Amino acid sequence: ANEGKLRRRPRGPDALSPNLRPRHQELIPTPCGPIKSWSELSCLLKLYFCFTIASLVALLGLTTYSIYKQHMNKDVSDEDDFTVSLVQFVGLLFCIYYISRGVLQENRQELVLFVLNVLVVIVRSVVNFSVLASEDQQELLARFVCVLCLGLIHVFCTLLLIKRPNMMAFRVGGALDSIQEQYFLLNFCFSMVTFDLQAQLCLCILITTQDLSTSNTIILAVGVVWACLTAAVGAVAVLKEAKVLVWVFMVQNLPQVAFFVYLLYTIIVKWCHNNTYTLEAAAVTGALLSLLIKAVLFWGLVRLVRSFGQGLRERSKCVFTSY
Repeated sequence: ANEGKLRRRPRGPDALSPNLRPRHQELIPTPCGPIKSWSELSCLLKLYFCFTIASLVALLGLTTYSIYKQHMNKDVSDEDDFTVSLVQFVGLLFCIYYISRGVLQENRQELVLFVLNVLVVIVRSVVNFSVLASEDQQELLARFVCVLCLGLIHVFCTLLLIKRPNMMAFRVGGALDSIQEQYFLLNFCFSMVTFDLQAQLCLCILITTQDLSTSNTIILAVGVVWACLTAAVGAVAVLKEAKVLVWVFMVQNLPQVAFFVYLLYTIIVKWCHNNTYTLEAAAVTGALLSLLIKAVLFWGLVRLVRSFGQGLRERSKCVFTSY
């Protein structure tokens, strides 16, 4: 029974004492799993969450403005910056998703992915600022200091959140260690599906924006649609414990792996014909990283499939009425 029902019970010798009443409110069901209500968060956590979302939205606006300005110019350096800005735009959108789900669901995997994305933005800003001329550094000094300071604050605060005890595993899985391990593994696979989608989108941008011909535009559109469709199948397969969809998801990844190998070959062949190598190196690194993400994801899915049908999904359904 929830707290509202307990308050309506008559007080008497058989009434529960305050120490025996539930400390938590009912969880809220969402397509991505149960989350805590906003009122259940502490004041400091609410303040940090609002601060993080506000800073990400502000940086998203600055990035959108930079994309517009760079798209109007035709210099080679501006085209490179345009590609990097698009990648950063996608990364910021996923950062908002990671921090939202990480805080409201006490999901350590999402918080770790948020930290990784913030570190990538910091490293990119440091590298770009270090290679600029002195007059250009003066123009970007304010933005560089803001990105560096805010990024370090986000990393430090998020690491503190990661170290906090996670009660969601107990609230969903109960006292059984095996069910809690299944819940952690389910969150891990779901997070890796999302991370894989982010890697796919960024890789499509890195490769196709180097040559916005008709063929590359078609490849970009097909790649984005296929990546979104694959991620949707993977997410449903994990949440619904559908073994058939898990195998469909793995088969859907085979054309992507073959495409990565082909892209690596074409980029390496054309590498010596270009005067700049930044985007080519980023594309090769992104392709190798995507292959690594898929290998880790497949390993997690194989372990997760073995635990299908052992009660985690049933507990997730009834958890909303048990607290």
